[in-house]
Formats: sequence, structure tokens, C-alpha cells
Amino acid sequence: VKPEILKNVGKALTTLPENFKAHRAVKRIFEERAKMIETGEGIDWAVGEALAFATLLVEGNHVRLSGQDVERGTFSHRHAVLHDQETGRQYCPLDHVMINQNEEMFTVSNSSLSEFAVLGFEMGYSMENPNSLILWEAQFGDFANGAQVMFDQFLSSGEAKWLRQTGLVVLLPHGYDGQGPEHSSARLERFLQMSDDNPYVIPEMDPTLRKQIQESNWQVVNVTTPANYFHVLRRQIHREFRKPLIVMSPKNLLRHKDCKSNLSEFDDVQGHPGFDKQGTRFKRLIKDQSDHSDLEKGIKRLVLCSGKIYYELDEERKKIDAKDIAICRVEQLCPFPYDLIQRELKRY
Repeated sequence: VKPEILKNVGKALTTLPENFKAHRAVKRIFEERAKMIETGEGIDWAVGEALAFATLLVEGNHVRLSGQDVERGTFSHRHAVLHDQETGRQYCPLDHVMINQNEEMFTVSNSSLSEFAVLGFEMGYSMENPNSLILWEAQFGDFANGAQVMFDQFLSSGEAKWLRQTGLVVLLPHGYDGQGPEHSSARLERFLQMSDDNPYVIPEMDPTLRKQIQESNWQVVNVTTPANYFHVLRRQIHREFRKPLIVMSPKNLLRHKDCKSNLSEFDDVQGHPGFDKQGTRFKRLIKDQSDHSDLEKGIKRLVLCSGKIYYELDEERKKIDAKDIAICRVEQLCPFPYDLIQRELKRY
């Protein structure tokens, strides 16, 4: 996305109406967000998501998000709908990304605790309207359990059965950060078991011949940066086909001090500091973040991991100053990025 578009929508997303009395804490959050857009640094998860929605809206796509507590976000991070503390009036920044924006362009609504019904409805909506970004978010990933029949019968197998594609996005907050049963595991393994990747065959991975993603029944990602999340959401619409996307969304990365991206990782400008060798796009695998040479020397151990554990490993590595350990993040677990992992193994 062009840097000036990011700046403009960013401003719109962080500006509240003059006479609007937001809650003090929320007001402070919006001031911090404005600073992120202004400086172009330290963009967090919620802002990365809002930028993905806003840029798709500007391009003329309908964006629709439903689920339990999606307006505020279960972990008080999203704040898609704000409430005036005196009058109760509601304000949704994403309805004001463009001048005279049609309010139907962006829809966000808290749904009832009936996962089966709501997920089924959104799936139908996404089939009927493939040029829209349709997202369903479980309050906690475990709640997807209530919609298991939908995953089994329709989402994972629908394309094989009825040759109908859907680009539905399912956000499943995941992570053992306390709070006990039904608030910890989105059961990542279940979604991987339901993928139809052939475990014994490495598909053709040459970029010009690669059909791996078209031939798989869905995608499962566990992304670790706001920029990668932004790109994976936009990829859903900017392809010429549709695939369901299962996102293991984080809980403790929403406010993690290191889980931040610079605005330069969202734009289309080559050659600036935020533009690494992998470019600004969705990265199925993120290389180790140290200085790169084409053939690494002095590395004794290469760790492949996924999700928030990366930040814990990285912190420990800094603490013990282990220069001989490299850590790669596998951001897309299904379909599996054989080509990128092969490339990394060769480099070490």
C-alpha cells in the first residue's frame, strides 16, 4: 500500500470527533495510536489490523467482522466501536476512513454465544460475497468447539464437495496465558489434522509452478508481527481465488513490547530501512533477525518455532548472549513452506 494512503487512513483511524467524550483510558490509547502513525514506529497488533481493514475499504471492499465481543475486542485491544461516556453515543472510526463513506462498507457486531449459527452465517455470507473480507472471531479459540460441525462438514471440506470456494477468516485467540479451561488452547493440532496436505509428498515448490496453496483445503497461520497479520488479511482479497484462513491470534502479543512493526513494513516502497530481503508482503517464514549472509557461519543451532514462543526464545538468547543460535519463525503452518525451510537449511 502506498505510504501516503497508510498515513491518511491512519490519521482517520486515530482521530475522534471534537465533542466526543471517550473513556479516559480509551482516549489515551487513541493518542498513542496517533503517535504510532505519525512517527511510523511501534505499530501494534490492533493498529495493524485496523490498517488492513481500512486499506481494503479504501479499495472498495466490504469488511465484516462478527463474533463475541468483537467491537471492543475480548482483550480490550481493538476498540472498533467507542462509546461517549456522557451521552452513550457510538462512534466507529472505520466508518470514517473516506469522505461520505457508506456506513454499510464496514460492519462490526457482537454476536450471541452461538458459535455454530454465527460461523455458519458468516460462511454463507463469504460464499455469496467473495469480494468482501469476512471474519469471525471466537472470544477464545476454544469456543470454536461449539462450531465443530461447521469446520468438519463445510469449511474444511466444502471446496472438495461442492467446488465452492470461501475466503472466510477465522480468528482464534490462542495461548496458555492463564484463565484455565476454554480460555487457553484453540486446538491448533485439530486444524492441522484436518488439512489435506499429503504428509509423504513434497509438492512442486518452484514459484512459477507452485499450486500448493490452490490445492490445499485451507490455510493455518500463527503470525508473530502486526505487519505479517496485515499482509495475510489483505492477501485473502488480493488473490484470484479464495481459501479459508485460520488465524491462531495471540493474546499476550497484543501488547508485547517487541511485537511491533514499523509503518515501512506495510508499504510498497523498495529500498528503505524497513524493507528487508523478504520484501513487504506476507512472509510464510520469517528468517532469523540477525545480520544475514548467504551462507551463515558460526551458527551451531537453528531453531524453528511458531508464534509467541519466538519472543521468549529471543529474550533468553539475548540474556545469555548466544550468538551461535538462529531462530526462524514458521508463520504459515499449512500449507507448509517447504521451499523456504529448505532455503534456510541450505544457508546454515
